[in-house]
Amino acid sequence: MQTNDTFTIGGHTFTSRFILGSGKYSLSLIEAAVQYAKAQIITLAVRRANTKEQENILDYIPKGVTLLPNTSGARTAAEAVRIARLARELGCGDFVKIEIMRDSKYLLPDNAETVRATETLANEGFVVMPYMYPDLNTARDLVNAGAAAVMPLASPIGSNKGLATREFIQILIDEIDLPIIVDAGIGRPSQACEAMEMGAAAIMANTALATAGDLPLMAGAFCRAIEAGRMAYRSGLGRVLKRGAAASDPLTGFLHD
Repeated sequence: MQTNDTFTIGGHTFTSRFILGSGKYSLSLIEAAVQYAKAQIITLAVRRANTKEQENILDYIPKGVTLLPNTSGARTAAEAVRIARLARELGCGDFVKIEIMRDSKYLLPDNAETVRATETLANEGFVVMPYMYPDLNTARDLVNAGAAAVMPLASPIGSNKGLATREFIQILIDEIDLPIIVDAGIGRPSQACEAMEMGAAAIMANTALATAGDLPLMAGAFCRAIEAGRMAYRSGLGRVLKRGAAASDPLTGFLHD
């Protein structure tokens, strides 16, 4: 079994395939994600970098963890670009997750504005990771715009409903030559495992951990599920019969056949 299984985004190599989305951030969430889920990338909403007089989220993210500022709250490409530039000025680095949502009920990403923001920021040297509704044409546009990865939603943000867009994500995995990171809606370790079995490069989760009864235990479960799904994908999943059955051992057949 090969153990050197890494993936690369924007020239940076990672061994962990779990990414923490910190929208519901708490210090215990960050600690559990790093210690038990082995997170090496943690998202950061710029507007939450310092939300309390005596507390700054940046003080609690361990050294060596890559910050992924997101453009949460942006409704247009121009707003997203402004937030990304601000994050870089604040010292958050060149990584940025593009989130652009005009819809406040379902929080679905605006794919067209996302492509525009991606192109602008990629041209400015950002490592752009756009959050998008899984659509092959949009994904191709994001590749052409300079995206470093593509982050399709599995189901609506915070819903924990799992792989509602499974078939469309599979198309992206099959057709797009960039890391496909499944983002939003993954609610159970088993769902994360399934996404990894499909060939996803990584999983981003937040609500599933933040709302769990035992946060460290759930973080560990996600870690193991993601690793298991990745191993299964790399092994080459067994065939699926279209109909009928096939004895796994000739000796299990009928005596007189």
